[in-house]
Amino acid sequence: MEKRLGTISIIVERNTAPVDVINELLSQFGDEIIGRLGLPYPQRGVSIITLVVDTTVERVSALTGKLGKLPGVQVRSLLSKTSTQGTSSQGASHEHQDNHRDNHD
Repeated sequence: MEKRLGTISIIVERNTAPVDVINELLSQFGDEIIGRLGLPYPQRGVSIITLVVDTTVERVSALTGKLGKLPGVQVRSLLSKTSTQGTSSQGASHEHQDNHRDNHD
């Protein structure tokens, strides 16, 4: 299975979501998470978590599937189109252009 670079965005409703379960799930996938940013947004009653991951499509699906089943949790992911193994800087630049174009479709 080839690894891909990607992001996972999670919106957590603070009054409804089981925060302890969310943190436990993220800990289970900790070896594949290369960055995590959490921002409370009290004006909306939510917290926003953004993850940067380097893992397989199957592992991203497993994590987002488990998170998405939790009450008060919304989750979306974005993965690179190509494997992160052996990617040259030229390939990465082309990939960025493809993702930029995809976001406007």
